[in-house]
Amino acid sequence: MASSSKKYGFKMSLSTGKNHDNGILTLSTYGTAFLVMVQVISRILTFMVNQLTLLYMSPKILGIAAQLELYSITTLYFSRESTRASIHRQPSATFKVATRVDNDRYEPSTIDGGIDPIASQTVVNISYISIFLGSVLAVILAIFYLRVANEEASQTPYFRESVEIIGISCFLELCSEPFFAIVQQLMLYKTRATVETIASVAKSVVVCGTYIWASSIGWDAGVLPFALAYLLYSCVLFSGYVFIMARHSSEGRFSFFLKPITPGNETRYLANRFSKHLISFGASVYFQSIVKHLLTQGDSMILATVSSLEDQGIYNLVSNYAGLFARVVFQPVEESNRNVFARLLNYNGTPNFGSRGVETAKAHLVDILQAYGVFSMLTFSLGPALVPTILHVLIGSQWKSSKVDNLLSAYCYYVPFLAFNGITEAFVSSAASALEVRRQAVWMAAFSAFFTLVSFLQLREWGAYGLVWANILNMALRIVWSYFFIKMYLRQHENDLTISEIALNSHTYGICALTIGIMQVMHKAPGEELYDLAKRLFFGAACAILM
Repeated sequence: MASSSKKYGFKMSLSTGKNHDNGILTLSTYGTAFLVMVQVISRILTFMVNQLTLLYMSPKILGIAAQLELYSITTLYFSRESTRASIHRQPSATFKVATRVDNDRYEPSTIDGGIDPIASQTVVNISYISIFLGSVLAVILAIFYLRVANEEASQTPYFRESVEIIGISCFLELCSEPFFAIVQQLMLYKTRATVETIASVAKSVVVCGTYIWASSIGWDAGVLPFALAYLLYSCVLFSGYVFIMARHSSEGRFSFFLKPITPGNETRYLANRFSKHLISFGASVYFQSIVKHLLTQGDSMILATVSSLEDQGIYNLVSNYAGLFARVVFQPVEESNRNVFARLLNYNGTPNFGSRGVETAKAHLVDILQAYGVFSMLTFSLGPALVPTILHVLIGSQWKSSKVDNLLSAYCYYVPFLAFNGITEAFVSSAASALEVRRQAVWMAAFSAFFTLVSFLQLREWGAYGLVWANILNMALRIVWSYFFIKMYLRQHENDLTISEIALNSHTYGICALTIGIMQVMHKAPGEELYDLAKRLFFGAACAILM
C-alpha cells in the first residue's frame, strides 16, 4: 500500500498540519501549471485549424453550431455538475482504509496511509448518477430543441441528424465520468490534460477537414461536421480514459463499475452504493446549478430566442476569440483550486475548523486575486484597442464589421469579471455547507431574474453589445455576494478579508488610466493594420512592464 501511496503522490497529503497544506498547494501548483501549458498547446493547434474553417463557413452556419453547442453544454452541465461538486467533498486518502473481502464487497481496516478504496469506489458510484441523468436529459432536450428550432435552422442540411449525433456524443462523454471522478480525486492532472488535449485536437481537425473536403466536392454539409466532431471528441475522451485509467482500479483496489460498498456503517450509503452525504450535498448543488447555468448561458439562450442566426454567429465568434484567455488560463486555475480549497477547508471529509487550513486557503486566495488584479489592469487598458486589430489580421473579410469590433472591445472588460467570479465561487463552493449552498441558489435565482430583465432591455436597445454589459453587471453582483460570504466565513474562523489586502499599488492604477488615454488617442492609419498593431503591442509591452 505504501508503494501505491508514493505512486499517486499522496505522501504529502497524508501528513497533517502545515505539511498537509503545503503538499496540497504544491500539487495544485504543478497541476495548474501543467493544465495551462497543455491548454496553450491545444488552443494554438485548434486555433490554427479553426482559422481555416472560418474560410469555408458562413455566419449562419456558425450560429446554428452555437445552438448545437448550447444543447450539448446544457445536457452535460445538468447531468454532471452537481456530482462533480460532490466529489470534492469526498477525501481521497485517510488512515482508515478498506480491504477487499471478495470481488464485490469491501470492509474497513487500518493501514498507515495510502489511498482509500472505499473513498474511490464512493466517487465512482456517485458518478453513475450523471450517466443516468444524461441519458434522460439528452433525449428530452433533443426533442424540445427540434420542436422549437426556427424554420431557417431546421431547413439546414443534416440538421436533425446532427442533433441526434450530438445527443449520442453527450451520452458517450458522460460514460467517462467514473474515470474523471478518480482523476479529480487523486489530482491526476497530467492524465486529464493529455486525454482532453488529444480529444480537442481531434475534434478541431474533423471540423476543418470535413468542411474543406465538402467545399472541394461542392457538398453542402450544413452543421454535420460539427456533430461528427463532437462524436469523435466523446469517443476519444472515453477510450483515452479507459486505456490510461484501467490499471488504476486493480492497484487502488476499487472498480470502475457500479459496486456495493460495506464500510461498517450501512446507514451512510443508499442501496449500499451511493453515499447519502454526497447525494444530499449534490441535491443542494443541483438547484444551484440550474440557476447558475441560466446565468452562465443566459446570453446564448436569449440570443437564440430573439436574434438572427447571423447575429448569433457573430456573438459566438467574439465570445470564442475574446474568451480564449479565460478558457486557457482561468478555467484550469478555477478547477484545480476548487479541489485545493475543498481539501484545505474539509480535510478528511469534515470541515477543518483549525486556523491553519483556513489561513492557508485565505493566503492562497489573496495571491490569486492580486494576480487577477494585475491582469485586469492590463486587459482594461490594452484589450479594447489591441484585440479588434489582432482579429482583423487573423479572420476573413466576411467577419470584419464595426459590430464585431464593438463586441470585442466590450468583451475585454467582461473577461476579468469572469476570472474574479470563477475563483471566488470556487472558494464558496468548497467552504459552504448544504444549507449555505441553498441560500446561494436563492440569491442566484434573484440575480438570474434581474439579468434576464436587463438583458432583454439591453438587447432591444444595443443588441449583442448591450448583452455583454448585462453580463458584466451580472458577474459583478455575483462577485460581491461571494466576497461577503468569504468575509463572513473567515470571520467565523477568527480571520478576515479586506479590500486593502487584495488591492494593487496606487501607481498601477495610475499607469492603467494613462495607458487607456494614450490608446484612445493613438493614431490609426487606414490600411496599415500590421504597423498599427506592432506599434500598439510595443507600447502595451512597455506599460505592462511598468505595472
